[in-house]
Amino acid sequence: MTKTTVYLDSDVALALRQMAEAQGRSQAELIRHALETYTRSVKQPKIPGIGEFDSGHADTSERAEQILKRAAKRGRWR
Repeated sequence: MTKTTVYLDSDVALALRQMAEAQGRSQAELIRHALETYTRSVKQPKIPGIGEFDSGHADTSERAEQILKRAAKRGRWR
């Protein structure tokens, strides 16, 4: 896990403390759960360039390791 700091409005902080106490869970646990739920529901941005080019080969993904090994031998991939 990574430690981070979050600044909350006082009314949100109070509600969080009350919820944690009522549920017998820590505030950190409630925040982690809320963020996990949110990040799973939001569409992730696409990686730039994915799907923009056509190699003309239908099996490129199946041959990826072979292609990268060959490129590494030629010094074009590190």
